[in-house]
Amino acid sequence: MAYKSIKNWPEEERPRERLLKLGADNLSNAQLLAIILRSGGGGKSALDLAMEMLDSFKNLKNIENASIKEFTLLKGMGSAKAAQIKAAFELGRRLLREPCEKGPVFSSSRDVYSYYYPVVKDIKREVLFCAMLDAKNRVFRDCRVSEGTLTNSLIHPREAFRNAIRESAASVIFVHNHPSGDPTPSREDISITERLVHTGEIVGIKVLDHIIIGYNKHVSLMDGGYIKPHVAQQ
Repeated sequence: MAYKSIKNWPEEERPRERLLKLGADNLSNAQLLAIILRSGGGGKSALDLAMEMLDSFKNLKNIENASIKEFTLLKGMGSAKAAQIKAAFELGRRLLREPCEKGPVFSSSRDVYSYYYPVVKDIKREVLFCAMLDAKNRVFRDCRVSEGTLTNSLIHPREAFRNAIRESAASVIFVHNHPSGDPTPSREDISITERLVHTGEIVGIKVLDHIIIGYNKHVSLMDGGYIKPHVAQQ
């Protein structure tokens, strides 16, 4: 049975026209997905396909993580439409990773968590970042120090501070994720933090904190007392 194409709908009901008139933030998830899909298939409109995707995968997170094969199991969802969805989510991830022209000022561990959580939340391996700050505690650059389970043998303080020394950072904050979702620091985390703090004292770059990010929560080793207050004093 033929379906009624979205372009034959009343203009005020079409997702694209609603976006242009009302703004993207006033559209539902299904309407936004329909715009990305552009057209229907398998006897369904683009909005029908979008609603079926949400019904099948339950939420946007599952849609983001779905494979091309999983998408194409839905009638009307070919590889081209699946690629469009994948591309849209990837652009969103890249946008979150783009550095600001003027980096944020970190005044608490919560600020650090809010800045880095979108970056690390979907990474399946442990990644250690070094955020380099100026004298006003504004981030002007960050870099990946290592990727993989953090161990003393993997994290060499010289490598951890290499870019900070080159960029003449006033201080640094180290950030890494726990893919398990539990940010509780391990013995290795604590040992590495002690080594990094000691190295910072030698090279003249303060280690303000080491933040471990889990699922929707974080732990500050500074707040936990693993970094002495006089080392992180601003």
